[in-house]
Amino acid sequence: MTPVPTRLARQSRRLAPPTAVAAIVLAAWYFGSYVLIDADRRFLLPAPHEVVKVGFLDPVNLAELLAGLRLSAEVAVTGLICAAVLGLALAILMSQARWVERSLYPYAVALQTVPILALVPLFGFWFGFGFPSRVLTCVLIALFPIVANSLFGLRSVDPALHDLFTLHRAGRLTRLVKLQLPAALPAILTGLRISAGAAVIGAIVGDFFFQQGEPGLGQLIYVYPRRLQSEMLFAAVFLASAFGVAVFWLFGVLARRATAWHSSQQHRRTDTGGAAH
Repeated sequence: MTPVPTRLARQSRRLAPPTAVAAIVLAAWYFGSYVLIDADRRFLLPAPHEVVKVGFLDPVNLAELLAGLRLSAEVAVTGLICAAVLGLALAILMSQARWVERSLYPYAVALQTVPILALVPLFGFWFGFGFPSRVLTCVLIALFPIVANSLFGLRSVDPALHDLFTLHRAGRLTRLVKLQLPAALPAILTGLRISAGAAVIGAIVGDFFFQQGEPGLGQLIYVYPRRLQSEMLFAAVFLASAFGVAVFWLFGVLARRATAWHSSQQHRRTDTGGAAH
């Protein structure tokens, strides 16, 4: 009768599958830690509560993890911003002239196919092992999804709307700003969502291989096994995963809202056109 129970039931049904999977994973983790592994080798797979106790409840260890997270987040966000600006600019250029697309897009595809792990050492040799090289790693990993999705969105505008702008003698800049970019917004945000997760991976991978300067999560993940600090290793991996999921979720929310706005605008234009007729 009331909407509250229905909403709660709907949320419960949505949360039940991932909660069940998490419970199964935790049960298997405890089983492996306490049944499959001897007590003297339990450091290979510490129990979940030990990971929480050592990694997150100890103030010193937590401060070290958060410092690594801060650096990795700075690298990932900076790389994502640079990739977004560069990728959108390239997509706009390619959408305005076919010869530009034919000239640049094959190189964007080729860059996507190059193993990034093969380029990371070169970045270190060329630019040093500091912040710029880590950001460059993120940019190269995150660039292609933004270019591909943005170009698709800019090319997928309704031809009838292009004809309408032509009738009004709209210039290329007006057509781009008032038609193509708003219509491509869902595709652009989808590319950003994919690239956001890729930027997090790039920040951690770059930090893992450079091994110099202030340690981020990647460097901590490299160091902890060599110190036999398995609890800290699991905590760092969990924190990196949580950060990646949070970034992916944030851009997912933005993409859904943009898609809802885009759909409402389309319906509004349709209704306006129907009223005009």
